[in-house]
Amino acid sequence: MARLLIIAHAPLASALKAVAAHTFPEEADKLRVLDVLPDMPGEEIESLARALLPAEDDVSDPEALVLCDVFGATPANVVQRLVDGVRIRAIAGVNVSMLWRTLSSPLHATVGELFDRAMKGGVQGVLPVASTRPQNQAFPPGGHDPNQHHHQQ
Repeated sequence: MARLLIIAHAPLASALKAVAAHTFPEEADKLRVLDVLPDMPGEEIESLARALLPAEDDVSDPEALVLCDVFGATPANVVQRLVDGVRIRAIAGVNVSMLWRTLSSPLHATVGELFDRAMKGGVQGVLPVASTRPQNQAFPPGGHDPNQHHHQQ
């Protein structure tokens, strides 16, 4: 799998890594994160990010997908200076669905495949939550919840 880097306003990048470790512990070890602090200059963020990306001559793992939080904010502005659209690709609007879809990718996925899976996961993971359950999510009668609270993950 190509290298995966999250750059986001602190502490979001680290929090997403913790979420990844909860569900995909083996893959989370490969995840790189950079929390952007409020007073960090763009040049410092870029330097730290470049150190987390693969070197151009790294034949074993030359590609990377960078996920950032908000388009137009400092992390995304820095990411724009890092991407080339081929070896390094990026997506703004990182969320848990996007991250999980990416981490569950096949072992030898290319950066293009990761990009596609991340986009689909991000979009498909954004759903309205209604006050009533959809017909396809019926709860079994007499469930184990004595207070009749129905929790789904």
